[in-house]
Amino acid sequence: MTNNTPQNHPQAEKLASELKQKGISDKAVLVAIASVPREKFIDESLRDYAYLDKPLPIEKGQTISQPYTVAYQTELLKLKPGEKVLEIGTGSGYQAAILCEMGAEVYSIERYEALHLTAKETLHRLGYQPHLFFGDGYEGLPEEAPFDKILLTAAPDVVPEKLLRQLRIGGWMVLPLGGRTGQKMTMIKRLGEERFSESEHGDFIFVPMQKGTEE
Repeated sequence: MTNNTPQNHPQAEKLASELKQKGISDKAVLVAIASVPREKFIDESLRDYAYLDKPLPIEKGQTISQPYTVAYQTELLKLKPGEKVLEIGTGSGYQAAILCEMGAEVYSIERYEALHLTAKETLHRLGYQPHLFFGDGYEGLPEEAPFDKILLTAAPDVVPEKLLRQLRIGGWMVLPLGGRTGQKMTMIKRLGEERFSESEHGDFIFVPMQKGTEE
């Protein structure tokens, strides 16, 4: 939750009701979408498009995901307040704000330093307090593990093994899995020390997940 007094965002509320019509049913997700001012996470020149259900460009050739995709991924997490969530790919910070709004303890990694710094400034200005890190998402945050849930907002070709090891037993990861031509939204549950189950939840297109860091 934010430290600020809740504000009314009529356009965000309209977006939430549009997403409900498109099949998003988790009330907590819809309330979060209605509460987060998406226009604060994009360039001023794009503000007129902030509440369209479309992805929009941000720095470094990246995008702020389509709101439906954000809501869909978040719904798959089945978040409970207080759960510890690792997000791979902070990007604009919008997804992290949604997770904070739902009461999660958010840890988020961004490989582009410029995006990391912009997101940090935006989130703090809006009163959100996630733990933000500049680093390689493939490495995760072993020193902060285990996590209840892990969310990837960029698509790896194969499941990053190091991230699986940072899930608690009983926790799960939601990620778009596959190459550049398109991915399957995938949920991987950790059932035991070496036991995992996997399920697919539709086709999506995300930017590819890359190794290392850049300024």
